[in-house]
Amino acid sequence: MSLLNNVMDHSLDDGYAEAAARKKAAGDGGLPKTLRAKLGLAAGLVLAALVVTVGAAQARVAAPVVAKEREELIDRIDRETATADKLEETVDDLRADVSARQREALKTAGGDQAELVGILAGSVEVHGPGVKLVVNDAKEAGTDGDGDARGSSGFSDTGRVRDRDMQRVVNGLWESGAEAVSINGQRLTALSAIRAAGDAILVDNKPLVPPYTVLAVGDGERLSTRFQDSADGLYLHALQENFGIRTSISVQGDLRLPAAPSVIVRTAQPNTEKTEKGTS
Repeated sequence: MSLLNNVMDHSLDDGYAEAAARKKAAGDGGLPKTLRAKLGLAAGLVLAALVVTVGAAQARVAAPVVAKEREELIDRIDRETATADKLEETVDDLRADVSARQREALKTAGGDQAELVGILAGSVEVHGPGVKLVVNDAKEAGTDGDGDARGSSGFSDTGRVRDRDMQRVVNGLWESGAEAVSINGQRLTALSAIRAAGDAILVDNKPLVPPYTVLAVGDGERLSTRFQDSADGLYLHALQENFGIRTSISVQGDLRLPAAPSVIVRTAQPNTEKTEKGTS
């Protein structure tokens, strides 16, 4: 109990009390501690206010410069955008001019078969009887998880029409006697490519969306019968039966197919017949 009473009576060690007394005696000639702290706080506040004031002044001075630079940047972007638009227009005009020259060359150099050459090359518009084939995804596309028969494709959904399906459809129409073919208004030629990018089908690098409307010019009744009886027609029928892909085919009295947007010339040679006539 005496120890507890001593601790309660002398909570501050005697050494601490002696040190405090010496510090108090040494500071008799200085400022009180509380006043010194107040002066330090005041000096800090003055310094902070000075920094804020200087920063605000610098921002006010720099604001017109920043606004001017921003306006110059916007003007530069507008000029470059306008230049890019003009270049795109020039490219489109040049492409159209090249395509027109190629079509004209096919007409003048094709001889008696100029019209046939233009049709086969896709360089001219065509119209006539034929068939209209519409291919669309299944209504349940996206919910069916079974794809063993079509597991080699990049598409995981068996109810979707794929690029290889459209390849077989188009090749089947050509083989059945089609003279000209288009998909969703995109004219196909012997050099056209049907590919996939993600879940989209590309025809000559242009994305298409379902339903895919295929127009084929030819002998309508004969073309429809031959296609449906061909291996590719049976393949399309199997897709309809097994995966719910929707298809419909009808004979049309008059179809109009646009010309291909551009004709690619891979090889060319001079017309020797005209040259010989000119020199003889």
